[in-house]
Amino acid sequence: MRVAIAGAGAVGRSIAGELLENGHEILLIDKAPTAISVERVPLAEWLLADACEITSLDEAALQRCNVVIAATGDDKVNLVVSLLAKTEYGVPRVVARVNNPKNEWLFNESWGVDVAVSTPRLMSALVEEAVSVGDLVRLLRFSHGDANLVELTLPPESAVTGTQVGDVVWPEDTSLVTIIRGTRVLTPGPEETLEAGDELLFVAAQAREEQLEDLLSVRRESD
Repeated sequence: MRVAIAGAGAVGRSIAGELLENGHEILLIDKAPTAISVERVPLAEWLLADACEITSLDEAALQRCNVVIAATGDDKVNLVVSLLAKTEYGVPRVVARVNNPKNEWLFNESWGVDVAVSTPRLMSALVEEAVSVGDLVRLLRFSHGDANLVELTLPPESAVTGTQVGDVVWPEDTSLVTIIRGTRVLTPGPEETLEAGDELLFVAAQAREEQLEDLLSVRRESD
């Protein structure tokens, strides 16, 4: 798979290194000469160019890319790169970094973004995930279909604890994708029994999140 990464800073280089280890073809693009550090990611292609310019993206042959990652530290740049990648070059999948959570609402399909990754939001979500049991935590937002990757650690008092996955009536537009139990990652087959302490990962429509949390968590009786 060919992947172009706009932004060759620490984030872009780190992503490039991981993808190269997985056998992908990587192109790093940055307009700052000081960011071009070929020796740090020697197996990647490098391009000194402005990723917001059509001529630069033509030179990068963006139409050949399966994925474009807009990973700069500037949200405006990431939005422009995403829009150009999707509308001008028809890149199938565009992933964009959100630096300021206040701008997260802009990172949607209108700007060509398939997946928006907000580092501050993700870090806070992981903190919440580590200390919360029975509360739904949003980890990642997908632009298409207004869906999110959400997590909930199943409390012992949940009505579905001890129930088989196939016997649970899940909300519409909700899919249980993974169960993390201790060090094991389980595929949630219909006969898998849900246990207290399971970390359940769902892809769910935002409108269904409250319904999903009510189903799984301990209901709080009103005073």
